[in-house]
Amino acid sequence: MSRPAFSLIASVLVALAVLAPIGVLVNLSVGADLDLGGQTTAIVANTLGLTALTVLGAVLVGVPMALVTAHTDLPGRHVWLALLAAPLAVPSYIGAFAYFAAFGPGGEVETLTGLATPPIRGLGGAALVMTLYTYPFVLLTTRASLRQLDGSLVDAARSLGLPLGAALWRVVLPRVRSGIAAGALLVALYTLSDFATPAILRLDTFTRIIYVEYNAFGLDRAALLSLQLLVLVAVVLVLESRVGVERETPQRRLEISLRAGVRTGLTAIMVLVLAAALALPAMVFGAWLWRDGAGGFDPMLVWNSAYPALLAAGAAVLVALPVAQAAAAGTAGRWLERIATLGFGIPGIVMGTALVYVGLQLDFLYQTLTLLVIGYVLRFLPLAVGAIRTSVARVDANLIGAARSLGAPPLEAFRRVSLPLILPGVVAGGALVFLEAMRELPATLLLRPTGLETLTTELWQVYEAGYFGRAAMPGLLLIAVSAVALVFMLSGEDRLTRRGSH
Repeated sequence: MSRPAFSLIASVLVALAVLAPIGVLVNLSVGADLDLGGQTTAIVANTLGLTALTVLGAVLVGVPMALVTAHTDLPGRHVWLALLAAPLAVPSYIGAFAYFAAFGPGGEVETLTGLATPPIRGLGGAALVMTLYTYPFVLLTTRASLRQLDGSLVDAARSLGLPLGAALWRVVLPRVRSGIAAGALLVALYTLSDFATPAILRLDTFTRIIYVEYNAFGLDRAALLSLQLLVLVAVVLVLESRVGVERETPQRRLEISLRAGVRTGLTAIMVLVLAAALALPAMVFGAWLWRDGAGGFDPMLVWNSAYPALLAAGAAVLVALPVAQAAAAGTAGRWLERIATLGFGIPGIVMGTALVYVGLQLDFLYQTLTLLVIGYVLRFLPLAVGAIRTSVARVDANLIGAARSLGAPPLEAFRRVSLPLILPGVVAGGALVFLEAMRELPATLLLRPTGLETLTTELWQVYEAGYFGRAAMPGLLLIAVSAVALVFMLSGEDRLTRRGSH
């Protein structure tokens, strides 16, 4: 069988596997009686309100930071960019846990300083925390658009009498709206999918109520709620697909000179954002570690988290290879790739609910490591596909043809020609899947084998039990693993790309 034919068949099977959980939810929800005692309206309002407020907050924080790090004379802009993007390495539920424990009567702030603080709870608290850990999406996508901006357009506007602020508002922002919209839609998708942050901060959203129904053995009701949530996710995915990319050929780089007072103010704002997103959680978890120690921490939690994540990363890369090959080969493959990427739009709590039902029907899968890895792969496969497809698209087909003409069989041609060229994408895709699987909470809660406790599930159980001091090691380790995985991914991809270009 030729490689294109194999890739296409494999892509069809992957697409069917990704669509299967949705079919399971539809079948499971038939005849479900969803009576939440009049709470349905409140749940929808909370979910949409949290999404809207988070998107607004992320745009208000991310867009100015993108402009500052892209086109001003602020000293150390690249360092500031790395620091401002760092909250992506922190799971939002880590921040939610820290803010829940730090503020309010009897919180860590009051304990350490004696100052009474209001609690961070409900819609406002959840939106604040979500904003702190999602604004980097807007920062990075907007900055990418800003880097392609032609600075001469701003010069022309200034020469016509517009002050700098008006020129930025009327000339720059309209030209980077696609980047802002792309980041905002990613924020909306993340917010709709998040389970732990609203749950910890006591806000009833779709994800939290789905988990409540699951624990109450209302699997059919959980499935119906999951489908309703998927409708909202589908709307966001459709909007995201319609966001166009505007490209310009910069004639001159835009450079904005900041006055001393403005530079000081911007620096203070960025320090405040970083303190809220990074320093406060680190201080809270560090205080717990200093006060309660790490004596009760089980080191096996690290292995229990890493081993399934490694299996998922390896499996996702193997599955993603034929999907990426098919997508690069033709239209049919690209459509199958789009179907395969739907998994990332399915919230972890929804994917877990569907696969629990599959496990109940197939006893040999129920509460096994295999089912957990399958859940990770279906959920995070798009990360591997996207990274690998970018590398596959750069492979010159003539090189493979030359290898075949010299007598190399297909497998050897792939191993000696294609694989070294796509290795940067393979490394990046595997690292991304590993990172997300390590941090995934809802799917892990629902699908893990009996007795398998991970860093994420330990953190959740500590929160439910109220033994906050025991959260120090799991929380700090999750932050460290996330940071190391991101650094490895970025540096490894850059190193391998340079090697592949030689």
